[in-house]
Amino acid sequence: MTAPTSPVQAAEKAIIAHRGASGYLPEHTLEAKAMAHAFGADFLEQDLVLTKDDVPIVIHDITLEAVTDVETRFPDRKRADGKFYAIDFTLSEIKTLNVHERIDTRSGKPAFPARFPQGLGQFRIPTLEEELQLIQGLNASRGTAIGIYPELKAPSFHHLEGKDLAGVVLPILKKYGYWEKSSPCFVQCFEWAEVERVRKLGYPGKLVFLMGRNDVRLSPADAPVPLDESALKRIAQVADGIGPSLGMVIDLEQDTLAPTGLVEKAHAAGLLVHPYTIRTDLPVRTSESASADLFEAVLGRARADGVFTDQPDMGVAWKRSR
Repeated sequence: MTAPTSPVQAAEKAIIAHRGASGYLPEHTLEAKAMAHAFGADFLEQDLVLTKDDVPIVIHDITLEAVTDVETRFPDRKRADGKFYAIDFTLSEIKTLNVHERIDTRSGKPAFPARFPQGLGQFRIPTLEEELQLIQGLNASRGTAIGIYPELKAPSFHHLEGKDLAGVVLPILKKYGYWEKSSPCFVQCFEWAEVERVRKLGYPGKLVFLMGRNDVRLSPADAPVPLDESALKRIAQVADGIGPSLGMVIDLEQDTLAPTGLVEKAHAAGLLVHPYTIRTDLPVRTSESASADLFEAVLGRARADGVFTDQPDMGVAWKRSR
């Protein structure tokens, strides 16, 4: 299968549907991805974890209890730490689970109370291939070229469990046409060693190094280093972009939401910048109008090349207003 070339260029500001239209439907379900596709997002995100039988599934955590009813269906399958790991379940077992809105596993209460109500609907965890088929089918039927944005989740954990997440995922991306630099696909990861390894495995496409701090660990043996010009240039030797947290590109503590200067420094090093995540229920910004301000602050004033959002319709509306 061949993925269409993406129409989105850096200057056009990519709206990336964070776990799909997760502000409206349970995250990473096919229903959430279909809604984000209909909204006109430029890319749909896939967080990837392996099952016991080496099938990549689309789920944010390496554990299951925050978004499924695993504790009810398989009460005896938790590890000593009390958690239910996806890697301990076969795909057939995973498919029996019902997906619900994310909960705080300590309190059992919804993480985002105003989102899709708990207990309603029947949702399942999709495989990577199921999702790619849906996206390519919608691209064909709607005449679009919406791209994908897979994340390799906790590759070091997978390695410790004797599994190679990237080694399973990359051939699937190649099979579906997401391989060349021009393909509408960004592969992202928080672990620098795995970003480098993906290149060594022969992946020529677009790579993004995720980060949540203003210092980064570029060697397992060394301490983190400041995210300065030198570090950004080193990252640019391997990756095409960085995925910083929202507060790294704008000052969330000030009403002005002023740029921090990181985007400018990254651009000077030749890197794209796709920060995460704009949502209407951010603790510091709770109204829809405030989220609209965030799109302007991140994509307009800070000049980021794209942004992840739980409400991709709002990001698309911002682009159209421009």
